[in-house]
Amino acid sequence: MSLYSAGAAFRKAIQEESPLQVIGAINANHALLAKRAGFKAIYLSGGGVAAGSLGLPDLGISNLDDVLTDVRRITDVCDLPLLVDVDTGFGSSAFNVARTVKSMIKFGAAAIHIEDQVGAKRCGHRPNKEIVSKQEMVDRIKAAVDARTDENFVIMARTDALAVEGLESALERAIACVEAGADMIFPEAITELAMYQQFAAAVKVPVLANITEFGATPLFTVEELRSADVGLVLYPLSAFRAMNKAAENVYTAIRRDGTQKNVVDTMQTRMELYDRINYHKFEQHLDALFAAQKK
Repeated sequence: MSLYSAGAAFRKAIQEESPLQVIGAINANHALLAKRAGFKAIYLSGGGVAAGSLGLPDLGISNLDDVLTDVRRITDVCDLPLLVDVDTGFGSSAFNVARTVKSMIKFGAAAIHIEDQVGAKRCGHRPNKEIVSKQEMVDRIKAAVDARTDENFVIMARTDALAVEGLESALERAIACVEAGADMIFPEAITELAMYQQFAAAVKVPVLANITEFGATPLFTVEELRSADVGLVLYPLSAFRAMNKAAENVYTAIRRDGTQKNVVDTMQTRMELYDRINYHKFEQHLDALFAAQKK
């Protein structure tokens, strides 16, 4: 049995890069592109699974199996540690949370973040979010920690309390989650840089900054976030947004012009694709098999 631990690799990456840039990869191909670009950790967004794989909004509609399918496809081809968004744990009880944690470890994820919204959750940067009690969130964290089959697997607690109950409540929840065993904290929809420093000082574990576009959080730089003692910087859907816009532009142009000639220069070439997915190595192996059969 392999002794490799994805969770240990994630923890090591955080120690070696401060803050650790964690980039969103919507699929296995993008995971390979992220690795090629030099990132040391990648991320699978729940909203990305909903929108990208299902064509649905991020409103608690997708389920554990939907996310596991994308997790497996990514971890099958890319060895970068993967942080996964598991929403509220995919169920109403500790048994559901435990199943989620065990499944994520089995499918090769390095870490998860689990949040304190109600089951009918919303994107963290949308209005009218509803959150569960602090005790219920603590119970989610305890269930997740108890279910670990790899002690290095990272349990990250996300709180959406800032927008709902204010900063003091969010800090209290973060502290309670760490006391319950959370390894890291993800305060969502932060509006001021100094708030990250307050979280870091309060919880004394790595704090994640979600630098998502078009949301409540300003697009702080790595240098700014380092100054605020942030441990991880997340870019959850940056490439996904760019990919969607590019696809929309190509579809519009081909339909309008009756040809793709006017947008070919915006496309990844065939040879670039083959290079990124290591196509020729597979083909050479196939050629060798055919050659052996002919002999």
